[in-house]
Amino acid sequence: MSDLQLYQYLLIGLIFVWSGFVRSGLGFGGAVLSLPFLLLVYNQPLVFLPLISVQLLFFSSITLVLNNRKSEAANRAHKSTVDWPYLRYMLAIMIVPKLLGVFGLITMPADVLSMIIFVIVSVYAVTYIFNKPFKSNNKFVDAIFLMAGGYISGTSLIGAPLIIAVAAQHVARERLRDTLFALWFILVSIKLAAFIYADVSLQMIHHLWLLPCAAIGHFIGLRFHAKMLKAETPIFFRVLGITLLLISALGLWKALEG
Repeated sequence: MSDLQLYQYLLIGLIFVWSGFVRSGLGFGGAVLSLPFLLLVYNQPLVFLPLISVQLLFFSSITLVLNNRKSEAANRAHKSTVDWPYLRYMLAIMIVPKLLGVFGLITMPADVLSMIIFVIVSVYAVTYIFNKPFKSNNKFVDAIFLMAGGYISGTSLIGAPLIIAVAAQHVARERLRDTLFALWFILVSIKLAAFIYADVSLQMIHHLWLLPCAAIGHFIGLRFHAKMLKAETPIFFRVLGITLLLISALGLWKALEG
């Protein structure tokens, strides 16, 4: 990232503000709703994935600690905001596909990985446009979704829609967001360990200016969390899906042209 133009740095900073806002506002989407935009600015997934991973680790841990302290202060009979038993169940199913995905990420050419990311995001975009989100209604489908989500999360950090399709059916709504944050924390820790082992740069110098950008979006998202939940209408996601589909189509065209 040291050789980029000024306008590229500005665009990346704005995208990370958006990423932080979505992540804290919805509990997911920080990667899937920002990575396609980042790859249009600079088509190198292994540059941005460590940045997104470190930020997710940082902000998810802060959110979990603060939310549990608030819950404990409000109720002496404190109950964790994370559904730990179901979290352990999901991890048991996801761990092997997750590791396979991380291996694929490290060994895959950048252009191929970018095209895979754009294709996956395009599929998600179509489900948003037609208001047909992934749904799971039995244990076998649960397992398929969790394994696929684990593998996709390993390659690109964008397996959230598949994972949420399962978690939302089994975790109480008031504990869902923090359970997802705890899950992201564990999955991202595995990815970062693999990055370090494979000697992938974590872009630490760029965290000095990108963490504040994400922090701005993160705290705005926390403040307007209730409003964000009310905004989860078919129209909102349809517009979001059309935008993601256009971005993904442009990204695929550029990757194929290159």
